[in-house]
Amino acid sequence: MSIIQSNNIIALVVDDSPESLGMLNATLNQEGLTVLVALSGLQALSIVDKVQPDVILLDAVMPEMDGFETCIRLKEKLPSTPILFMTGLNDSEHIVRGFEVGGVDYITKPVVPNEVLARIKAHSHNAKLAKSAQIALDYAGQYIFCVSQSGKLEWATPHAQELLEELSGNLVDDWETIGSEIAVWLKSEQRTTPLALHYFETPLQAEYAGDYDQLHSLIRLVTKKVMGKEQDLQAALNVTKRESQVLYWLSFGKTNWEIAQILDISPRTINKHLEQIFRKLDVDNRTAAASISIRILEGN
Repeated sequence: MSIIQSNNIIALVVDDSPESLGMLNATLNQEGLTVLVALSGLQALSIVDKVQPDVILLDAVMPEMDGFETCIRLKEKLPSTPILFMTGLNDSEHIVRGFEVGGVDYITKPVVPNEVLARIKAHSHNAKLAKSAQIALDYAGQYIFCVSQSGKLEWATPHAQELLEELSGNLVDDWETIGSEIAVWLKSEQRTTPLALHYFETPLQAEYAGDYDQLHSLIRLVTKKVMGKEQDLQAALNVTKRESQVLYWLSFGKTNWEIAQILDISPRTINKHLEQIFRKLDVDNRTAAASISIRILEGN
C-alpha cells in the first residue's frame, strides 16, 4: 500500500462496521483529510507499518482483537500518535479503559461529524507541537523521558535511551522496575526534590522537568554527583590534614564559627588556617578557595 503524504492530516479509522467507515470516510474526505480505513485491529497494524497517520479513530468493541488490545499494539509502533476511541453513549467502562491503555480522547456513537473533525484537528495539532518539542530535546542532547501520570513511559530522547542501555541494556525492563516509584514521586509534594534511583550501579537521580501536557510529565535523568573527601583536597592542593578539613567544610558554605564547632577548635584557629589556605591556593577570599575546593570534590 503506497500513499503520498501531503501536508494535510492523515487519519486512520478502525471500525468493524462498513457503514461507520463509509460515513467517516466521506465526512473527513470532504474536509480535505487523507483517510485510511481498517475493518480490524490486525488490518490497522498492517497499515501503520506502511503509513504513519497523524491521528487514529478506533472503535472500542470489535471481534477477535478489540479496540483496547489494538490500542496497546498501535502504541508500541506509534507512541506519539493520538488515538481517539469511539464508543457508545453509556459505555463508561469502555471510556475509562480507553484512557488506561493510552487513548487521549473519546467520541460517542452515533458520531457527530463536526465534533469528530474538531477533535481530530485539535489532537493532531497538539501532537505535532509535542513532536517539535521532542525533536528540540533530542537535538539538545537531554536525558529526557516523557511519562504518564501512572509512570508509564511514553517516549525517551535518543540520549536517554542510550544512557539506560549503557547502564543495564534493557530500557523496557528498567522502566517496569522504576516506573511505579517515579509515579508515586510525581504525585507527591517531594517531586521538586530529585529522586535517587538505586536500581542502577551508577548513581542516578530523576529530576522533574515540567509538564508535557495535562496528562504527562517530563523527567530528566542525571548522574548523581559523588562528592570527594577531605583526603582528595589534601592530595590535590598540597595542604595539611587540618587545612583540608577546614577547606572541605568551607566548600559547603559553612561559616568560621560553624567549622570551629564541627572540628572542635576555636574560630581564631580557623582564621589562621584560612590564611595559610589562601596563600597556598594563591587566592585572597573564601569564595575563590571554596570554588577550587568544589571543583576537586566534584571531580571536575
